[in-house]
Amino acid sequence: MKVVLAVDGGNSKTDLALLHADGAVLSVVRGPLSSPHHLGVEGSLAVLDELLGEASAEAKLDLAQGPVADVAQLFLAGVDFPLEEDAFRVAAERRDWATRVVVRNDTFAVLRAGTERGWGVAVVCGAGINCVGVARDGSHARFPALGPISGDWGGGFDVGLAALAAAVRSQDGRGPLTTLEREVPAHFGLESPLDVTEAIHNRAIAMRRVAELAPVVVAEAADDPVAKSIVERLAVEVVDFVRAALTRLELRDESVEVLLGGGLLQARDPGLLGRIEEGIRATAPEAIVRVASSPPIVGAALFGLDELGAGEEAHERLREELGAAVASLRRPDSAEPDPEPERLNTSVERADG
Repeated sequence: MKVVLAVDGGNSKTDLALLHADGAVLSVVRGPLSSPHHLGVEGSLAVLDELLGEASAEAKLDLAQGPVADVAQLFLAGVDFPLEEDAFRVAAERRDWATRVVVRNDTFAVLRAGTERGWGVAVVCGAGINCVGVARDGSHARFPALGPISGDWGGGFDVGLAALAAAVRSQDGRGPLTTLEREVPAHFGLESPLDVTEAIHNRAIAMRRVAELAPVVVAEAADDPVAKSIVERLAVEVVDFVRAALTRLELRDESVEVLLGGGLLQARDPGLLGRIEEGIRATAPEAIVRVASSPPIVGAALFGLDELGAGEEAHERLREELGAAVASLRRPDSAEPDPEPERLNTSVERADG
């Protein structure tokens, strides 16, 4: 039976699965980050190579005998332009993992994991933020998602950084009083926001850990006006991405599915999700806004089944088996890299598919 190799490679972890064309899962493994933005193409491929060796051994497939898969669907953070996708695909084909290799940005996997339609809009809000839209005819609306240089704000890192700034300004009197002045240092076991700032400056606390403050902001937003303003800004950014994608694809009058993925949105905070849905409906009244419940690796695997012409029964089996297998995986020990390393130097509705 034909075999699919599916990969969801992110900025903090990588999931890799091997499965049969009938949806049966052969093996699933999890490893460290594999984003080529952080590791380079060869560094990313080295991570995938090691994980594929582990998964192939578990599935009793012999890598030494040639391609273990008929199709490989590799969805990666950090491949933000078509030229980057092509370069990674060419390099991956040299590894002889599969007869056919497809490389895409990981936002496409979030969209496919959340819908069986094959079109719609997906927003990912994790350490950073990104969005993709696909129309009925297959045309795409994409964004560079390169941070400030492409006009982006949002995700855990930006929200956490805003929280730290507000906490420090509350402490020294430049800004309004906020409960973040207490909660931000408490998260790191320190006394004051300035202690956190000094610890980051001296590298006692890694800059990447600022992203850990995002849930603190969301929790405080219910009662604290400053935290609320940060969450409201995040909601506006998500809505702006969706509005732009829908407008470019001429889908604002359609009953279009909008999938919300990534840790910040999948935490399902009712206040944040309520603001997002209200904003989306203001621009697209018929939109169906859902939180993506299936992990992105499911979307990558479904793309593989689509390529092999698998039917609905195989899709359902895959969702059930792969979803359960991924839920049992532990998070890798390796830390997520700093989403913006240069900064350190500058001292709703459930979607089951």
